[in-house]
Amino acid sequence: MINCPSCGNQNLDTSRFCNECGTRLVAEPQASPIRPPSEPNFRVPSSVSNVVSSQVTSIGIPPLVEENKALSVPEPSQLANSDGPTAKLIIERGDAANTEFELSETESNIGRWDADNGIFPDVDLDAFDPDAKISRRHARILNRDSSYYIEDLGSTNGTFVNRGRRLLPGSPQVLTDGDEIIVGKTFLRFKIN
Repeated sequence: MINCPSCGNQNLDTSRFCNECGTRLVAEPQASPIRPPSEPNFRVPSSVSNVVSSQVTSIGIPPLVEENKALSVPEPSQLANSDGPTAKLIIERGDAANTEFELSETESNIGRWDADNGIFPDVDLDAFDPDAKISRRHARILNRDSSYYIEDLGSTNGTFVNRGRRLLPGSPQVLTDGDEIIVGKTFLRFKIN
């Protein structure tokens, strides 16, 4: 039985919360604690060994790393200086053709404005999306180390580059000057200034 530290009620050993007051129960410590193995039993690919050596879990073992990871995007600390290239998105079709959105930040979110939920995208396509095919948080463009990447954020109707396959959420793809981006039913052209 486990005694509740708050009210003193006795609870079953398998209980995680007190039946009387709802306080989280802490099991009695075991006589001999389980120790992590001295040698990790997994292989770290050599291509990421430098990164993994600086990252360790709370018990001092490097995290597992899959060999076939998606495209790795550099961290913001590796940004190009402010003199580097900037980019823009241009709407290509419809009544709003040639409307431009400057991409001057290191991360520019594409979506629809929603004040009630606190969503204010950098590229707000709400006025240009009468059918609401663009998600509120649809995609984002990342500027890292003088390169641009686009990443779908789990949108309902998908993000496509150059009419290729739908981007998988969380898998950034490199953008080059002149690429066509389709979000929902909105066609955009990516241009580097």
